[in-house]
Amino acid sequence: MKQNSIKSVFTALFAALIAVGSLVALPIGPVPIVLQNAFAVLAGLLLGPLQGAGAVGLFLMAGVLGLPIFSGGKGGFAVLIGPTGGYLVGYFIAALVAGSAVKRASKTNVREAFPVVLSAAIAGFACIYIPGVLGLRKALGLDIAQALVKGVVPFLLPDAIKIAIIVPIALKLRPIVDRYLNPDA
Repeated sequence: MKQNSIKSVFTALFAALIAVGSLVALPIGPVPIVLQNAFAVLAGLLLGPLQGAGAVGLFLMAGVLGLPIFSGGKGGFAVLIGPTGGYLVGYFIAALVAGSAVKRASKTNVREAFPVVLSAAIAGFACIYIPGVLGLRKALGLDIAQALVKGVVPFLLPDAIKIAIIVPIALKLRPIVDRYLNPDA
């Protein structure tokens, strides 16, 4: 199989995984707790910045075109200007940042890679919060303090748990994925 085909398969696979993450949604207010953000960050950690962001971009494009793959089974462009729109845009940035940050991590030495992968995952989640809070603020007409209380505080513990789960997964899968994506390296 050609290398471009393999990369396309991984990109599509992660776009689908991010979409499936919408099926696990805990509605707690205007923005639900979902697994999509974890899969978006994981895409960056495993596929790298461009391909990870490409997977998120493919997911976003499918959702904007109307497929019901955003949280709550929603789809369409209107979702991007609603309360969750900023978070969705943040997924793209998160994959790009997490993927860029993790490039320096060893793929073979877990002890050396752990702090880099952990930091990259935390940075990825931070990149989701920033446009998320700004979008929530605009969509609901909140001041910044209210937006932080509604758009960050309820998610800190669930996202810390997600990070605790995806970091070991990324450490375990990075060498395997890399063998497929960079067979000559």
